[in-house]
Amino acid sequence: VQLQASGGGLVQAGCYLRLSCAASGRTFSSYAMGWFRQAPGKEREFVAAISWRGYTTSYADSVKGRFTISRDNAKNTVYLQMNSLKPEDTAVYYCAAKLDYTDREKTYEYDYWGQGTQVTVSS
Repeated sequence: VQLQASGGGLVQAGCYLRLSCAASGRTFSSYAMGWFRQAPGKEREFVAAISWRGYTTSYADSVKGRFTISRDNAKNTVYLQMNSLKPEDTAVYYCAAKLDYTDREKTYEYDYWGQGTQVTVSS
């Protein structure tokens, strides 16, 4: 599976962005998908995950209620809707894929990664 993230940009605090992650390959619907982010000087951290059918989602506490993960298996795409953005959301955002939904918050559990897209939120 190859992943291509897009949709990042520079926005003001309180605004929104929607990230997309397009996957190649016919087996996309077999994978659970996750979004992670990495700010300068910090470790990569879990943001959100969604099960292979999209029935189950989970979020980091820092984004719960503001971000929504979703997927369209017909389009081989996973999305991250980010509302009420804060300066502390500034980071490079990565999408990733793994074969099961367990340990979904752990970066080392993911098998495939996209290249990342920069999100910058100004105050």
